[in-house]
Amino acid sequence: MRASERAYEGLVEDIQSGALAPGAVIAEVEQAARLGVSRTPMREAIARLVADGLVRQQSARVLVVAGFDAAHIRSLFEVRRALEESAARLAAQRGDSAVFHELAAGFREAHPETNASAADDYYGLIARFDAAIDAAVQNDYLTQALRPIRAHLARARRLARDNAERLHQSVVEHALIAEAIAARDPDLAAHATHVHLHHALTSILGAIDGAPSTDHL
Repeated sequence: MRASERAYEGLVEDIQSGALAPGAVIAEVEQAARLGVSRTPMREAIARLVADGLVRQQSARVLVVAGFDAAHIRSLFEVRRALEESAARLAAQRGDSAVFHELAAGFREAHPETNASAADDYYGLIARFDAAIDAAVQNDYLTQALRPIRAHLARARRLARDNAERLHQSVVEHALIAEAIAARDPDLAAHATHVHLHHALTSILGAIDGAPSTDHL
């Protein structure tokens, strides 16, 4: 893996996990030393984060982790719906049924509402599900377009992770999507994805309404 890619992925992971919170300063020299890369690949990685909207220019010399609010989330979901519904439809047409049968079984056995460790395992399962869809669609343009969307939404998802009812509902929704893809039913896969995204948006907006805004950061 190239040094710039390693630095990019390390910073994305820190932003998604909250280790680098909205408003945190992204200092090129400090981050390069922390991640064990030189300044040139770090500069490339930061430029990608700016292009993705995860980092913004606060002043002429200061870059910070971007904040988000309800308006940002709504805009992201407008794009997410178009991309993920198309991806689900293509995965149902092109994917390996056995892979998605296995993922569906994993979702049916998941209980993320029980404790933090189970929730972490569930999000890991979602990551594997996303990777399986990316492999199934066989379209680099689509998967590259989804990447920054997922990075933004991983941050917002943390706001809703304490909602046990929503976590349980999300498991059921993901299982249905995976089952539809395994059954090679593109229409059902796209529709199930649409319903899941509607409920996810409602949940995240509700969580944001009850949390301090990060838009000013």
